[in-house]
Amino acid sequence: MIDRDIAPRLTRAAKTWPAVTLTGPRQSGKTTLCRTLFPDKKYLSLEALDKQAFATEDPRGFLEQMPDGGIIDEVQRVPGLLSYLQGHIDDSPAPGRWILTGSQNFSLLKSISQSLAGRTAVYELLPLSRREVLRFGNHPETIEESLLIGSYPRVFNESLEVSDWYSSYASTYLERDVRMMSNVNDLGNFRRFLMLCAGRTAQLLNLSSLAGDCGISQPTAKAWIDILETGYIAFRLPPLLSNLRKRIVKMPKLHFLDTGLICWFLGIHTPEQLYTHPLRSSIFETWVVAELAKQKANLGEIGNFSYYRDQNGVEADLIIEKPERKIVIECKFSSTPSPSLIHSALRVQTHLNRANLQSTAVAIYAGDQIQHREQGALIPWKELHTIDWDDP
Repeated sequence: MIDRDIAPRLTRAAKTWPAVTLTGPRQSGKTTLCRTLFPDKKYLSLEALDKQAFATEDPRGFLEQMPDGGIIDEVQRVPGLLSYLQGHIDDSPAPGRWILTGSQNFSLLKSISQSLAGRTAVYELLPLSRREVLRFGNHPETIEESLLIGSYPRVFNESLEVSDWYSSYASTYLERDVRMMSNVNDLGNFRRFLMLCAGRTAQLLNLSSLAGDCGISQPTAKAWIDILETGYIAFRLPPLLSNLRKRIVKMPKLHFLDTGLICWFLGIHTPEQLYTHPLRSSIFETWVVAELAKQKANLGEIGNFSYYRDQNGVEADLIIEKPERKIVIECKFSSTPSPSLIHSALRVQTHLNRANLQSTAVAIYAGDQIQHREQGALIPWKELHTIDWDDP
């Protein structure tokens, strides 16, 4: 196992909080990380049906197996257990007794807010960031390989065949997690929905259009998007909400957390296929947004990300919102540094400056040279993990 960037924050939190909760998608490495950081703690997983039944039918007896605390994996399987855990924590609030993991975002956090508010620190472990990927000897060297391989640890740990792993991952997710999260009766239609979503990554999320193309109702499309977010498969990037004298597009944009999964759903299996694919720029944009989201999560911070698009077609792929200013980012799947790469970001910067919003323009591109120009910076994809976003 490689070092994960979030590890120091988890160990530090365990010295001050009675419980530490780690959420994130399946196969992001939550179990491995927690068992590595806390090797002396007893480990119980609620994945097994007998353990689920025990925790559901006799929650007090289940917790009594762990008199000194321990690691409870996939705790969202038995949300009622958290109410009983609250009593254990209140009776013995020593720091670091309980380590909880879960792979369902909103449902787990809702249970925690009801039962463990003020008793647990909460962190997210997302798939590998670029900084973490580089710690593997078999890390990808090109942007095409990075987009294709994605960022799940097992692919690197075990040098797995990428297509085979994503096929297994998608099947497991469809057949098990989706049925647990919602009453999805037609898995074939849901798979088609996933493929359509992959084809819309980095695009405006038009639920009416998506529902029509999939042959489902708009409420069903919204419910299925919620499932993707709950399972950390995809997320909605909101529009920038500021007091601008512009008609701003209000729809969110859809992004996936892992580009390898996108490529698998779209049938892209080689760098050559990716390089000529009409969605290569959208997949690259998603890679950039997801990479920055991972960096923020590894710092234990909220992303505060948005995008900008107005009715006149002026747009920026990503806005990093900071208290003192906004960083306007354009993503370009081009290997040649050119002033034109930052043109769209500069147009958005002009609108923000007119509204007395301080901003910096940045273009992230598929080349290999950092260039600091008078009007902004060009940052190659390989250097994205090295940038100090307080001073890009």
